[in-house]
Amino acid sequence: MEKNISNISATAEPEDESLVSNDTSVTIGALILSIVFILGVPGNIFVMWSILARVRKRSVTSLLILNLAFADGLLMCLTIFFVIYLAQQTWVFGRAMCKVLFYLCNTNMYASVLLITLMSLHRLVAVVWPKRVSTFHARKIVIRVLCGLWVSVFILAVPAVVFRDIREDTAENGRDRIVCAPNHPKDGYIVMQYALETVLGFLIPYGVIIGSYVCILRRLRQTKFKRRIRSENLIQAIVVVFGIFWFPYHFINMVQVVAALSPENSKLKEKLDDIWVNSRAVTSSLAFISSCVNPVLYTFVALPYIRAEGLAFMARLFEGTAPDSGRKSRMNGQESQERDKNFDSLLICTF
Repeated sequence: MEKNISNISATAEPEDESLVSNDTSVTIGALILSIVFILGVPGNIFVMWSILARVRKRSVTSLLILNLAFADGLLMCLTIFFVIYLAQQTWVFGRAMCKVLFYLCNTNMYASVLLITLMSLHRLVAVVWPKRVSTFHARKIVIRVLCGLWVSVFILAVPAVVFRDIREDTAENGRDRIVCAPNHPKDGYIVMQYALETVLGFLIPYGVIIGSYVCILRRLRQTKFKRRIRSENLIQAIVVVFGIFWFPYHFINMVQVVAALSPENSKLKEKLDDIWVNSRAVTSSLAFISSCVNPVLYTFVALPYIRAEGLAFMARLFEGTAPDSGRKSRMNGQESQERDKNFDSLLICTF
């Protein structure tokens, strides 16, 4: 192992800083990831179980949510490795795991944003062009789209394997350690990897998501069912929350890109390097939160229904069906109206 590490350090000339270079950022990052693990693993497992075990007829939306929960659930299971890494501030899992774990993280990043983009486009067609939505409900088409998405995701995440390796490092207290860090022989590779992540993994898909919901909201304002306008705030919240958790990560990507393009030994480069080194662990941890927030959002919004319907309601939620009329008739008048309004909002924003 020591021979391999020394060879990597001597020939590849990787960046001097790593995810564990700043103690404060490492502590905050470890705390965030611990909370994410506790909430995200059972939450996404529950979503997958609800769809696989209780949904009788799986719609396009339920299949997209199932794939999203699988991607997010897998990432949540991996967080324990990063908690250990941040807590010990040394990589103990070997070179292969260093590459594989960060590759899977990038796979989740692309899978999550592309699946959410597909949900937005599907919802756009359903609301704006309802007569055409049946075209996209053919099972073969859905499976082909999902297969194409996952193949694209696995290809887009390849740079995470190529530009990641272990190396020797010295901690702030002078202790020698092993880190799993980016390994870019040239600054041009830094620009290529992080610009690619931000453009293909955030700017383009997030732009499509925002554009889709702008069209949806315009359509809802034109409909005679004025009650549906109540969903606007919830739709906007989903888009904003997604952006809040991912924007810091991609902002730091761009900071690192600009730093790589800046002249060597310049004050600008020194200042930008300090920013991304001190922020990388925290912003990466915040991005992990986006993979556990969906189950929490479903549970929070659907809490009144869960009390009334039990776990069966979650299955109906993922099927896109409301409680039957018999149950509605047994509700009190005002409470029933309020729940119906909330239910409309939930279905419109989620599906």
